[in-house]
Amino acid sequence: MDFKTRFYLILAGIFIASLVAGNLIFQKFFQWSPFGIYTFEISVGIIPYPVTFLVTDLISELYGKKRADAVVWAGLAASIFVMAIVMLANAAQQTSWSPVDSATFSKVFGLFGPAVFASMVAYLIAQFVDIRIFHFWKRLTKGKHLWLRNNGSTIVSQLVDTSAVLFLLCATGTIDWVRFTPLLINGFLFKMIIALFDTPLFYLGVYLLKDKIHDDPEEIWDRPTIVEEIL
Repeated sequence: MDFKTRFYLILAGIFIASLVAGNLIFQKFFQWSPFGIYTFEISVGIIPYPVTFLVTDLISELYGKKRADAVVWAGLAASIFVMAIVMLANAAQQTSWSPVDSATFSKVFGLFGPAVFASMVAYLIAQFVDIRIFHFWKRLTKGKHLWLRNNGSTIVSQLVDTSAVLFLLCATGTIDWVRFTPLLINGFLFKMIIALFDTPLFYLGVYLLKDKIHDDPEEIWDRPTIVEEIL
């Protein structure tokens, strides 16, 4: 197996692990006050989620849209599989000596149906939006302005994701509509802050790997230099 294939599998593994982890831990909420300016009240499930967008952007840039789409579908399949396993484990009868009783297990891992459904639908929509906007800007700029397609696709897709999941949660009665706006603001701002932090990582990954891995069959323009991409 060559390096290009191995690295693709590593990226896919990170993507799936981040997605599954987010779905498993989302029931805990926390507060975060960066520089004491604003206090976020958000689910811990949002912590690994921006990683998925960084990974799909890297795959889109290095391997092309079809490979990025494939990872998204694999992530959805993995999430459904893990959800089924958790539901089966939750239904299993505990022994008298089990260190974790059924009530505790259900409270921690008992994924609430509407919440998981909302997360799955929002995930699928947002990831495909991210990939398509990324390649739209890549075609429009002829491969230049790497920062534009990275941040432009992430901003739109994160807004779509946050709006979609909150709309579905409110529509199914999981949370009250009065919580929609504050949760939308908190979630979107948090994701944007994380996206800004991951931009240097995206640049570093592309700079170090593009000449070794680049495999985008849709690229029809002359490949720009890394300086042209930055500018």
